[in-house]
Amino acid sequence: MITKREFLKKILKCRAVSREINFSSKEPMEKFRLEQKVLFKGKCIEEWYFDFGFVIPSSTNTWQSLIEAAPESQMMPASVLNGNVVIETKFFDDDLLVSTSMVKLYYV
Repeated sequence: MITKREFLKKILKCRAVSREINFSSKEPMEKFRLEQKVLFKGKCIEEWYFDFGFVIPSSTNTWQSLIEAAPESQMMPASVLNGNVVIETKFFDDDLLVSTSMVKLYYV
């Protein structure tokens, strides 16, 4: 299932964007990590890999990261990106896939 999210077009003018992921687990996870792909019209244009490590059972955690923008000359306009970008995030405990999230982006 793909979730739809709207963002203001002006976010594409920012030199960096901070994002925060909140998660909890009833069970311990030894090697929590995520893999994230940015898909444009179904084709992967960016990939990121993040390792969180050990997750304490029955805990709630916050993971914050700063994503710096490409040079302005390399940025695509909102009219091109609108509805054509999907962020696919896969959460793992080592090699075990725990969850997948897919979000389609719209710029308003």
